[in-house]
Amino acid sequence: MRAVSADVLVIGAGIAGLSCALALARDRGRRVVVITREEDPEESTTRYAQGGIAALGPEDSAELFVEDILRAGAGLSLRRAAEIVATEGPKLIRELLMEQARVPFDRTPEGDLHYTREGAHSLPRVLHVGDRTGAAIAQALHALLKGFPNVELVTRATAVDLITFPHHARDPLTVYDPITCHGAYVLKQETGQVYTYLAGATVLATGGLGRIYRYTTNPPGARGDGLAMAHRAGARVINAEYIQFHPTTLAVPEGENFLISEAVRGEGGRLLTPDGRHFMEEYAPKWGDLAPRDVVARAIHRELTLHGYPYVLLDVSGIKDFERRFPTIYAKCREVGIDVPRVPIPVVPAAHYSCGGVWTDEWGRTTIRNLYAVGEVACTGLHGANRLASTSLLEGLVFGARAGRDIAKTNPKPVREDQVPPWEYPTDGAPADPALIHRDWRSIQYTMWYYVGLSRDAHRLSRAIRDLRHLWEDIVDFYRRARLTDELLGLRNGVQAALVVAEAAWHNRTSRGVHLREDAPTR
Repeated sequence: MRAVSADVLVIGAGIAGLSCALALARDRGRRVVVITREEDPEESTTRYAQGGIAALGPEDSAELFVEDILRAGAGLSLRRAAEIVATEGPKLIRELLMEQARVPFDRTPEGDLHYTREGAHSLPRVLHVGDRTGAAIAQALHALLKGFPNVELVTRATAVDLITFPHHARDPLTVYDPITCHGAYVLKQETGQVYTYLAGATVLATGGLGRIYRYTTNPPGARGDGLAMAHRAGARVINAEYIQFHPTTLAVPEGENFLISEAVRGEGGRLLTPDGRHFMEEYAPKWGDLAPRDVVARAIHRELTLHGYPYVLLDVSGIKDFERRFPTIYAKCREVGIDVPRVPIPVVPAAHYSCGGVWTDEWGRTTIRNLYAVGEVACTGLHGANRLASTSLLEGLVFGARAGRDIAKTNPKPVREDQVPPWEYPTDGAPADPALIHRDWRSIQYTMWYYVGLSRDAHRLSRAIRDLRHLWEDIVDFYRRARLTDELLGLRNGVQAALVVAEAAWHNRTSRGVHLREDAPTR
């Protein structure tokens, strides 16, 4: 039997997983294993966060930050979660990111931290490293983690399923106990073998699910893996219908929905129709171009639908030193032939962030004992029905650290190897056909984009659920017969995550935040 035993298993190596691992690593007697399905350990959704991480600016207060979070969340954000983030976040940024990891946040010519403003923030409070903040944070945290020999980082390791009792227990009497997580079955991609990873506590830090949509800002790994695994294990999932669409992604074939950070509008970028009309005042007179993301995304969607525009334009000619402030965006635009800042950037909305997820309390604990969830896979209540810009990195940082502190306090221990059955391989184990995987992914993505996208109604959602259920049956049969690969596991998780989102959207007939029901009785 291929088994690995650890005190804590962290699944995912973005800011949330690393924050949790670092909170646990200081006890050198505790063994922590962090796994990632990627070959490059720094490859995660964190790496692609451009705009920055929200903190407290010079004229700011935690109370004002909380009110901005609640306002953006459209009445569904949990005040307690917002208060935790607004009070604990700035301290963690200073102590962990700046003092220990030495993240090189941008500064003014006078040497002070430079804060920018983004949509729905009352004041400039967003710290950044150019337009590659997430990449800089990921690099710094991984470098910091290497200093702890009791933490093992395993790459190209894909979690297959959570190990839970009573489901996986050899002892039939565990049927009377609460559902408890004891680790995960993990596929080693280089060998195709499945290992049993046993752990006292298991932390899901797998990121989001944007890849279930045809157009998304998310990297290929954002397949809903953690959400699907937790759902299969019986964890409570909430607010899954609230999928935030980023208003501005690059709208050229070579752009592949490259994110154009909201910070561009924070620094003075303006949205225009292709014929030069500035339209945001019509939809949000108070905020204009800096309205909450759901408002801006729907305004653009409406302009595209009403007038048949292929895109709208983001005019950046008024931003001083655009190349210096946004070097990554500048380089990408030039690469695809857009002469910024002289020429405006064509943009369209794309799926960006899952505001819901696996329910957790304020310590990251799920409804399954010894299973934690942190970062985008979790639903702490912070984001409500619409995430406030640049709070995702902050949430991962804060709740990752909180989960680590709680695990250190409770200190659960792994079960014995003989208490868990080994992984059962399919009888024939035929290779998974890549063409079938690609075709099924496209079916999921187009179904979600057209039927469970920016606007929804009962007819489209019913069609989506029917199509996805049929597809799910085919994919599960495919999964049970084929040899396991990372791609096949991603497909299985993707169709399950898509069904969770579509069914949540169908059940919620009230329009709120990013969930627009055109057939809602009230909005």
